[in-house]
Amino acid sequence: LDRAFLRSPRGALKIARVLLALATFLCFVASNAHEAYAALAGLETGITLLFLLLYLLRLDAKMRWLFWPLADIFNSVIAALFLLVVCLFAIIVKSNKGTLAGGVLGLILLVLCIVDTVLLCKKISFARPRGRNAPAR
Repeated sequence: LDRAFLRSPRGALKIARVLLALATFLCFVASNAHEAYAALAGLETGITLLFLLLYLLRLDAKMRWLFWPLADIFNSVIAALFLLVVCLFAIIVKSNKGTLAGGVLGLILLVLCIVDTVLLCKKISFARPRGRNAPAR
């Protein structure tokens, strides 16, 4: 268990994304909004929770067959694009206050996805060597 990850900015951001996606999901479900709204928020909650558990349990170090930070970047970018479309549509249609609240929370979640992408891009460096044979700096 990587307790340092929970206290890091990336860990706090992942926790905030999970909680905000869950709140967005609950707003859409409680307001009987279109199923696509709730499906997007539910998927974002689940996928972000899986990435949080991946980093928290240090499974990314054990499963080296995939470059996990790059997969996390792709997830954040694709989630941001879907959130932009769906949440703007939810705000424009605003069939009731729950849908409007879910749309606003979804746009805040969009900002967190972009911040997560920026933090991950700063962490990744393709120029420096990785692995056990890399020289210490």
